[in-house]
Amino acid sequence: MSHAPSLPERRDRLNRVVFHGSVAGILIFLVLTMLFTEQAGAFFDAGLAWVNETFGWYYMLAAVVYLVFVVVIGASRVGNIRLGPDHARPEFSLVSWASMLFAAGIGIDLLFFCVAEPLAHYLAPPDLDPESAAAMRAAVPQTFLHWGLTGWGMYVLMGMALAYFSYRHRLPLAIRSALYPLLGQRIHGPIGHAVDITAVISTVFGIATSLGIGVMQLNYGLTYMFDVPESLSVQVVLIALVVVLATISVVSGVEKGIRRLSEFNMLLAAALLLFVLFQGDTLRLLDALVLNAGDYLGGFVGASFDTYAFAGEEAQQWKGWWTIFFWGWWIAWTPFVGLFLARISRGRTIREFVTGALLIPLGFMMAWMSIFGNSGIDLVDNQGLVELGEQALNTPQTTIYTLLEQYPYIGLTASVVTVLGIVFFITSADSGALVLANFTSILSDVNHDAPIRLRIFWSVVIGLITIALLMAGGLGALQSAVVITALPFSLVIFAIMAGMTRALRLESSKADARRQVSGTAPGGDWRERLDRALDTSTRAGAAATVEHAIRPALAQFASELEGRGQRASVSEEHLEDEPLPRLTLQVDFDQAQSFVYQVCANRLRTPSFLPVDDDYYVRLDVHLAEGGTGQDLNGYTRGQVIGDVLSEYERHLHFLALSDAGGGGQAMPGATGEPPASASPA
Repeated sequence: MSHAPSLPERRDRLNRVVFHGSVAGILIFLVLTMLFTEQAGAFFDAGLAWVNETFGWYYMLAAVVYLVFVVVIGASRVGNIRLGPDHARPEFSLVSWASMLFAAGIGIDLLFFCVAEPLAHYLAPPDLDPESAAAMRAAVPQTFLHWGLTGWGMYVLMGMALAYFSYRHRLPLAIRSALYPLLGQRIHGPIGHAVDITAVISTVFGIATSLGIGVMQLNYGLTYMFDVPESLSVQVVLIALVVVLATISVVSGVEKGIRRLSEFNMLLAAALLLFVLFQGDTLRLLDALVLNAGDYLGGFVGASFDTYAFAGEEAQQWKGWWTIFFWGWWIAWTPFVGLFLARISRGRTIREFVTGALLIPLGFMMAWMSIFGNSGIDLVDNQGLVELGEQALNTPQTTIYTLLEQYPYIGLTASVVTVLGIVFFITSADSGALVLANFTSILSDVNHDAPIRLRIFWSVVIGLITIALLMAGGLGALQSAVVITALPFSLVIFAIMAGMTRALRLESSKADARRQVSGTAPGGDWRERLDRALDTSTRAGAAATVEHAIRPALAQFASELEGRGQRASVSEEHLEDEPLPRLTLQVDFDQAQSFVYQVCANRLRTPSFLPVDDDYYVRLDVHLAEGGTGQDLNGYTRGQVIGDVLSEYERHLHFLALSDAGGGGQAMPGATGEPPASASPA
């Protein structure tokens, strides 16, 4: 039959296989860790040593490959492709977007490491004399390496892939979708489930590591201000309180809770940064910032490949506890931050996304780490504050408070740091819960988020995992667990790169085909074309065009194709946010990308330059598999609709011929991105 029945309304539902598989793995970990804490701590230490010795070189190489991949993609001609349909535009302003990048991707860890890490590299460097001029100069650039372009390259890679496959090809907002060009519909089977379960477990441990570090920072802040004792029991209470606050935030969604908290924290962090800059030796700090940036960029390639192969056992251990830990941590966070970046970046081009997500956080991070780090080094080296150096090596969560004690208004600045810690803690937890809920759901629309009850569940799970890791050995267990769990997911990232490469190559071929085959514009009197250009149809007028022109034209075209041996169908879908049914013509080919011609009704505000009375009008926009064409079918006759469909069909056939898609690999899905019923997850 050429005309398929209307599709039932799709609803969000739980992905039972991924959810139960992930929960089972996490539950086993929680039980074993909480019952056998000493053995768990020993296991984590041994595991970190094994990974460092066996796969340290691999982590170093993989981190560089990920970054090179995203830079090449962003700089190439496919950088103009939008993360969404061609007509999509960004949902958030640049300031809001940058704030959410900063809060979700870095968070409370900046407070923990900003003084402690540069000081640690100055006092105990891997291959330089401690407290030497060379160690002083290298300390902050080494910190930049751990927090800069390399780590954000991982986030950008994952965010780019998720946004591209979900918002442009309407596949599920899940890691498995990025493997569609390699696996096709098998992503909806056991392989896809395994990939998503790996991503969920890796994400949970990555977030728990960050929150574990954060609660240590927060606990000391309350100790410093209110004499609250530093203990595991206090940290458990703090985690419970923050989980409650994070749940409240995540229930309100990205647009309200997470967005507003991120913007508030960005302003508060900037104010604290400026305070330290102007209270310290301002000109010296600015000189150091420029020098540090130059050393980091100038030595980036060498530092990225430095495995300390000839530097001795102590340097190898240093690499495991610092660089390898950071690369494992960033990898573990890629599903979480990548999905969150995808969620807030719909409508941006790949080039905008790559450039912004690499450089905006990098600029703030370099200023933050350089100003705080050099201030701490100056206090130890020039002012003899030995206590601060000892804290950097033994109790890093205390260092930022000790540094701020050397400036005026300590009561105010300590309060600001504590509030920053709380809000960073909340934004990391609520973002993580939102992302994990989306990972374990089958969403009817990739623009929607998972049900609230599922977000609440994952808020609680994150808190429990954090408590378990703190019980198993605090910071050491956190570091070891994240490096170990990141190893299998690093292989998934390489598969995602292969899938992204294949999909973008196909898309580039299709763009070439559209340029080479111009098609024929719908005919008619020039006055009719002018009428269409100025048309601002009401819903009734658009409905008439759908009923008398578009629906019969698509049915007639599909029937003609079926008569010529093609597999063509027309489906009709009623969506809550669209005023008229969505009609889709789809022509399927063996082992090649389907042709999709979809008509979507969009209700828009009437342009001010048109002399009409109605505030809103309806467009009947044409969408292909890769997005909108900008064509509005209002006022078209049946013959004109068929002419436009035929033009697009000719372009698609030319694309298939150019790319040899019939034998060149897995084709991308159509606009719906829905698996067949037999392949849907249980």
